[in-house]
Amino acid sequence: MSVVSEARRRDVIDALRRGTVPQAGLDLLVVGLDRFTTAMSDDLDTVARGGAAFHAVRGEYGSGKTFFSRWLAESAKRRGMATSEIQISETETPLHKLETVYRRLTERLATAAHRPSALRSIVNSWFYTLEEQVLDADEINPDDQAALGEAVDALLEKRLADVARTTPAFAAALRGYRHAVDSGDTTTAEALIAWLGGQRSVAASARRAAGVRGDLDHFAALGFLQGLLTVLRDCGHPGLLLVLDETETLQRVRGDVREKGLNALRQLLDEIDAGRFPGLFLVMTGTPAFFDGRQGVQRLPPLAQRLATDFTTDARFDSPRAVQLRLPGFDLPSLGELGRRVRNLYADGARNPERVRSLVDDSYVDTLARALAGELGGQVGVAPRIFLRKLVADVLDRVDDFDDFDPRQYYTLTLSSGDLSEVERNASRAEDVDLDLP
Repeated sequence: MSVVSEARRRDVIDALRRGTVPQAGLDLLVVGLDRFTTAMSDDLDTVARGGAAFHAVRGEYGSGKTFFSRWLAESAKRRGMATSEIQISETETPLHKLETVYRRLTERLATAAHRPSALRSIVNSWFYTLEEQVLDADEINPDDQAALGEAVDALLEKRLADVARTTPAFAAALRGYRHAVDSGDTTTAEALIAWLGGQRSVAASARRAAGVRGDLDHFAALGFLQGLLTVLRDCGHPGLLLVLDETETLQRVRGDVREKGLNALRQLLDEIDAGRFPGLFLVMTGTPAFFDGRQGVQRLPPLAQRLATDFTTDARFDSPRAVQLRLPGFDLPSLGELGRRVRNLYADGARNPERVRSLVDDSYVDTLARALAGELGGQVGVAPRIFLRKLVADVLDRVDDFDDFDPRQYYTLTLSSGDLSEVERNASRAEDVDLDLP
């Protein structure tokens, strides 16, 4: 394993200790995704050139859908793209309300240099870029602020001409934001950047100052997304990777709400195909039941047709360029490989790296993986989260903290209902189980 910074190593290990997918550093843990690398790289290149891309990622719980999305996001950021990951939910982010989806998008917007929300930084960078382009034309005196402002406004209108045809409020709010910043009116500037991000309850006085009315609605949301892509591209971010995670939650909502959500998804895909969103890479994740079942995608035939992918052949012949990507999930060899990668990463920052590698050797990691997967009914795909959490928090931490701790002698792996998610509990069908490790 290559040399990894202490901060990066700690971020990854801390997330695994909590039982969550790390936000970054996923290239350190990649197992079994090699087959997708070339195709995803080609899609990212297409998006960076002004095209668009879409994939639906399918897999059962534990197959690595969130991991895949964040791994892809890291690749996007290395190319200078912006990213946003949205958890679809019935109450917080219903898919049929695109204005809410857009609001969550801006709240989670990130770049390699800026954590969420990066919207303000991106907008400020865009205005700086416009000013530089105006000054580079050498037609405006840099000391003539009034003339410079007028020239920037004119360039703004030109760049957003396509957006303004359907959503003039986006350009108006940006113009109002710049004027508020230039005049030192921070209150209005704050309100307008919030309005641009789709936030509700923005002061009426700020909206009047920019010449906009009301809150963002379902139909204007797509126009705002189009405008955001333009702003990103102009200030050096060639695209946006947008992840709609856990879309299978649509199966649990009322029938009329489900149909509206599916139709909103169909509308978004149609707009991508029509070329409305150059620079957008849309990824949605869901379970096979969502894509194939009667309460999911199949409920809306036009959407089902757009997502149709043949999975009747052996999984090893799945095309990584298909509309739907089937994640293979983990088997015992790949789970063991993942555990060894984590062990090595942990050891690199341990007080006594050789002791960690010796006591938690390859054989022990494989034994722990087999024992845990066996208790989860042999469903290896369900095991990675709890396996890595137990490996880090219960074994590696103790080996590193206590000089006389030997996991083979003193540690008995215990699963309790409090450790497990609902899916993991269903797989284990046990309240508290002690597993003897040889």
